[in-house]
Amino acid sequence: MDEDLKALRARIDGIDDAILKLVSERAGIAQQVGRTKNGEKIYRPEREAQIVRRLRDTNPGPLSGDVVERLIREIISACRALEQITRVAYLGPAGTFSQQAVHKHFGHEAEAIAEIDIDTCFHAVETGRADFAVVPVENSTEGSVGRTLDLIVSSSLKICSEVMLPIHQTLMRKQGNLDGIVRVYGHAQSLAQCQQWLSRHLPNAERVSVVSNSEGARLAVEEPDAATLGSEAAAELYGLVVVEARVEDEVSNTTRFLVLGQADAAPSGCDKTALVMGAQNQPGSVVKLLQPFADAGISMSKFESRPARSSNWEYLFFVVCNAHRQDPKMVAALAEVEARAAFLKVLGSYPAASA
Repeated sequence: MDEDLKALRARIDGIDDAILKLVSERAGIAQQVGRTKNGEKIYRPEREAQIVRRLRDTNPGPLSGDVVERLIREIISACRALEQITRVAYLGPAGTFSQQAVHKHFGHEAEAIAEIDIDTCFHAVETGRADFAVVPVENSTEGSVGRTLDLIVSSSLKICSEVMLPIHQTLMRKQGNLDGIVRVYGHAQSLAQCQQWLSRHLPNAERVSVVSNSEGARLAVEEPDAATLGSEAAAELYGLVVVEARVEDEVSNTTRFLVLGQADAAPSGCDKTALVMGAQNQPGSVVKLLQPFADAGISMSKFESRPARSSNWEYLFFVVCNAHRQDPKMVAALAEVEARAAFLKVLGSYPAASA
């Protein structure tokens, strides 16, 4: 048995040596690619999406596709950092789900810059203080993030990628049980995502909305009779004990984040295009706006109305189409929509997230 174990460990050592050699070789080639680009942008969302999709599709197991994606994105992140550190603004402070979305998409070699609100995330990229921003746009349980939709209408930034992050809410406090909890802190969306669990297990505890789950963690550190919702990363960061993991009411609870930059992405082979439009004030105008997409055989993954900030009782319509804006069918459809719309803005084309 000992000899068998030694042989297996020797094989693992050999594989590890081969992995190191190949990763180093990849990094060297990435540096050559960077020099060949002659100043072109380092982050290419369409290229990274193609790499991730190919490896997920050819993954033989036993590692899951999510694990394979996480590994390759960290390798890409490290290789990218050899050329230039990528600065990414996110809705802070540290320990939020937004920071997790940055790490999931850009890897840990990117510089994650915590901002106080979504507005300053936009401003950081618009002024050049950050290269990209990662902002939440919708949650599968609680719906759209209105501030992100409002800002993207007026901003010059483009959507260049998206991140789907499963949201697992954790209840944490200074001690490891539910005894004596009189209040639960949490961001308003986190409290809403866990309301059934809280009603069953802590029916008498006050629910206190705070600006972020990290702020809730800071308060829970100071108050022995309080707990907070948030990520396990926040528990580790603030020195709290996880009382219960995955207390969200919906097991499929997911938040979609947008990656915003100065330009959108080139076609990757599986793309989306986001746009916002306004309808003429006449009967059937909304149907007329959507008809060109139907005629072209372009499906939509999102259609949502939101009040226009310019005047009362007028609405903007946010649409996500499953096609790149450079697709000939999409080009023709957009031209037809523009002729019919009171307002049209293409927010960007970007690779569809794999998970």
